[in-house]
Amino acid sequence: MTAGSASLPLWKLNRLRAMGLREILHRTSRAATQALERRGLGLASPTPATGLSGARWCEALSGGVDIAAYREAADRILAGRFDVFAMHGVDLGFPPRWNQDPKTGTMPPMGFGKSLNYRDERVVGDIKYLWEPNRHLCLVTLAQAWSLTREPKYAHGCRNLLESWFEACPYPLGINWTSSLELALRLVNWYFAWHLLGGEDAPVLAGEGGPAFRARWQRSIFQHCHFIAGHLSLHSSANNHLLGEYMGLLIGAVAWPLWPQSTRWRRLAVDGFEAQIFLQNASDGVNREQAVYYQHEVIDMALLCGLICRANGVEFSAAYWERLERMIGFLAAVMDRGGNIPMIGDADDAVMVRLAQSPDFNVYRSLLATGAVLFDRPDFATKARSFDDKTRWLLGDAAQQRFDSLLQSASGSTQCAQPTQAFREGGYYVLGHDLGGSEEIRLLADAGPLGYLSIAAHGHADALAFTLSVAGQEFLVDPGTYAYHTQQRWRDYFRGTSAHNTVRVDGQDQSVSGGNFLWLRHAHARCERFETSETEDRFVGVHDGYQRLPDPATHRREIVLDKPRRRIAVLDELKCAGTHDVEVFWHFSEDCRVEVTGSEAVVSRGGVRLRFVAYGANLKLECVTGQDLPPLGWVSRSFDEKRASPTVRWFGRVTGHTKWSTSITMEIDG
Repeated sequence: MTAGSASLPLWKLNRLRAMGLREILHRTSRAATQALERRGLGLASPTPATGLSGARWCEALSGGVDIAAYREAADRILAGRFDVFAMHGVDLGFPPRWNQDPKTGTMPPMGFGKSLNYRDERVVGDIKYLWEPNRHLCLVTLAQAWSLTREPKYAHGCRNLLESWFEACPYPLGINWTSSLELALRLVNWYFAWHLLGGEDAPVLAGEGGPAFRARWQRSIFQHCHFIAGHLSLHSSANNHLLGEYMGLLIGAVAWPLWPQSTRWRRLAVDGFEAQIFLQNASDGVNREQAVYYQHEVIDMALLCGLICRANGVEFSAAYWERLERMIGFLAAVMDRGGNIPMIGDADDAVMVRLAQSPDFNVYRSLLATGAVLFDRPDFATKARSFDDKTRWLLGDAAQQRFDSLLQSASGSTQCAQPTQAFREGGYYVLGHDLGGSEEIRLLADAGPLGYLSIAAHGHADALAFTLSVAGQEFLVDPGTYAYHTQQRWRDYFRGTSAHNTVRVDGQDQSVSGGNFLWLRHAHARCERFETSETEDRFVGVHDGYQRLPDPATHRREIVLDKPRRRIAVLDELKCAGTHDVEVFWHFSEDCRVEVTGSEAVVSRGGVRLRFVAYGANLKLECVTGQDLPPLGWVSRSFDEKRASPTVRWFGRVTGHTKWSTSITMEIDG
């Protein structure tokens, strides 16, 4: 649900139900603190900055990137053209209107930032669209262009952007002083821009007005750090937001150790960030939010903090780097031959800092390339395929030679293509045949938790769902996310059970939603059996999400991959006493062609054909593509963008303990 005027009281009640006593007391105390801040008490009061800023994360590049691409991207920004989610090349002006939602035109009031309700779209518009330009990724693009070309217009553009932001967004007023995470991401981009512009010796900090600009920038850095340190996302909100806040505070304190408070901020952030890396990420490398895109974001946070701290004489533990390596290893294990990674859980298209400008840039391959060099992993290099610009900016020019050496050592090795198959703590299981080969079959089954902590904010109701790719092409997909704070119907659909390759009972989601980022009742899934051999992989899972029904029901699913026959058997079982409506959903990539004949569906794509046949329970069959009411047959590859895609739905009514099966046979040309 959205948190508009009618639903806001209910959302607050539901949110309260997800809190314990300690959190309620904490939030009560914080409300009192904010009331004082609103009256001007306890606000940031920086003393003059003293000393020098910290070190750059790596040496400046000597070459290796397409300068024209960075110049072109920077020129678009100077011309006022921005890409903001589904809005491409939108004219925001230069500098943009920092306090206006570019999608709806809404301008939130300039009141005390912490008192503004960013969940109310009537007040703020679509908050993600408003906040995105204020993260200042564009600042880094301009600074990169200056670093590569030394053309003054790019440095002047950076200064103009920042000065206009300081003027339009005075601390602590307005929507850009509401969320600690947004402040943290600004600090990250400010760090990169600072050093790309030359750091302490940046020409933009010298000359006429330079010292005053420098002082104003540093004063805002202090205000950002002070704000974050006093408004951390704790208790049931301690998910990736808390990691991001620690990241911003850490980089702010390490990069600009200019005030007496900097030492305390650094200690708080370093200790907190490392502790949260272990809390929020399972020992097998799976991020506990059960959202693959957020796994990418958290890995990125850990890389940035690790590299920046290392350059400034602050080192995380060996266990920290080991956990990070395992997290990248999970991405390698679920990536198919074609480079596809299932879109499990929420995705918001966020990046910490935009360092690459190539149109084919892939966030997952980039992490694998960086991980290959950092951890000496030829298998990561094989999955990454090539050395990308982001990795070059992070690790320096010399890293390419190391990457190329790893890639060469992996050439022709089948061992590098074999991933870990069972992620038991995270709840994911890879069933496959010829993994990494031309006839690869890769199936990812989900028996993990709904999400992290009591609110499970970014999890989807997808227990016992699975995705399937064949020969490096996606067939059964997780349709993605599409919406966040707005468009309630679509938010509910994409995170609901009917948008996943699993079974829905009585038209209800497996878990009970209490808001856009809040689940009140969680379905608990577990793997009962997982076995793999040269000829067969077998997964058996169960969940209790429908035990809440008047006639309690339990869904059990068995998946068997017969490798020599290229056949998958899916046995679904509903344990119940009464009568229930059941639906089985199969969501296909938008690039698939689906033909339904009688009781079977034939799916084809790129020389591969799959035949789906259901047995038992007398289920009816239909194929739906691009249906609005109720939503069905869509895939969202990017935030706020969706495309029609074919979805096959088997449906019917069962009474008592019932079993039915789906046979999936595969033919691969060539």
